[in-house]
Amino acid sequence: MPKAKMRHGLIAALDVGTTKVCCFIARATDDGSLRVLGIGHQLSRGMRNGAVVDMEEAETSIRAAVDAAEQMAEDRVREVLVNVSGGQPTSNNVTVEVAVNGHEIGEQDIRRMLDHARHHTQSTDRDLIHSIPVGFTVDGNEGIRDPRGMFGERLAVTIHLVSANPGPVRNLSTVVHRCHLDIEARVASAYASGLACLVDDERDLGVTCIDMGGGTTTIAVFQGGHLMHTDTIPVGGVHVTNDIARGLSTPLVHAERMKTLYGSALPSPSDDREILKVPLVGEDEDGATNQVPRSMLVQIIQPRLEETFELVRSHLEAGGFDKVAGRRVVLTGGAAQMQGVRDLAAMVLDKQVRHGRPVGMQGLPEATNGPAFATCAGLLRYALLNARAETAAKPARATESDGTGKFGRLTSWLRKNF
Repeated sequence: MPKAKMRHGLIAALDVGTTKVCCFIARATDDGSLRVLGIGHQLSRGMRNGAVVDMEEAETSIRAAVDAAEQMAEDRVREVLVNVSGGQPTSNNVTVEVAVNGHEIGEQDIRRMLDHARHHTQSTDRDLIHSIPVGFTVDGNEGIRDPRGMFGERLAVTIHLVSANPGPVRNLSTVVHRCHLDIEARVASAYASGLACLVDDERDLGVTCIDMGGGTTTIAVFQGGHLMHTDTIPVGGVHVTNDIARGLSTPLVHAERMKTLYGSALPSPSDDREILKVPLVGEDEDGATNQVPRSMLVQIIQPRLEETFELVRSHLEAGGFDKVAGRRVVLTGGAAQMQGVRDLAAMVLDKQVRHGRPVGMQGLPEATNGPAFATCAGLLRYALLNARAETAAKPARATESDGTGKFGRLTSWLRKNF
């Protein structure tokens, strides 16, 4: 791993979310696994729906999280991998075809395809996050993983492109740079969560990873071992908290606490008998409180979560990925930890649902080994999987960080597949 040697073996991941900022620092071991050395997480400020709304506060949160991780790891980092959930990340597949006129397919033909792809995407007004080759075709024969050395008349590759609105992406990059950190790579949140939590068979047979964050819910569909589709829904755990605060006239901090301690996505027979004390907004700490049954809290939470999963289902159906994704769903993100969310998702989506936890991470404490930290763990996994390819394509990747070389990662993936 040449890239790891350049950074003394350290890999740093920075998950900047609506409700929390998390930083993991890890070292790649000789057997190809990851050992987490430093962890820092802070309450997120200056973020809304995955986008920066206050640069000063966002910078303060990021600095605090990174500093805590650096102190625990007893080392400093210069580069981080950052998640992208703002800017409405969406995806589409583009097929690029070139003529090879019967000669042996080589590196020059691959470069020609890159030129064609570059011409196609430079006409868009969105920032490219990922460009992933998902399959090669030679003279109409599909399912080819490595066309090098083959003969044919026409060579084609289908490239999965993930892009986002440039404003939110560049605002986040600016805040990270103000913390004196370089961005090694940007990764879609649900894609990172999938890399952390999914097993190989799930990615091959078809699975949907739903990352339920504070401000957004992001979707990633895997099939054939590749990311096939991603989408974003601007609804998350913060919206549930706001509903509770409005419905029960209680401060946001108490609404969040009630959601965490007593919240459930599905009713139970004992809800009417369990009485909760609800502080009223505007009252002193010793002021008047309401007493409401837990069933009232559930009646506020359930419709919002039902709406979220119905939006997920409609987005998958609109993109034509409801059947492609198979019958497996993996839930990640902090909002997925609420009681009853898994069963509610299974009912609305009519699929088999499980919670996703980071796998293959050494030194990760139980407190940070749950669905809420899947994205940050997935960023580390992304760096490990792409380290060799990114080093081979270093000139292209180096320009990508400043927004001028959008196809460094495409080159990395192609060279990795070859």
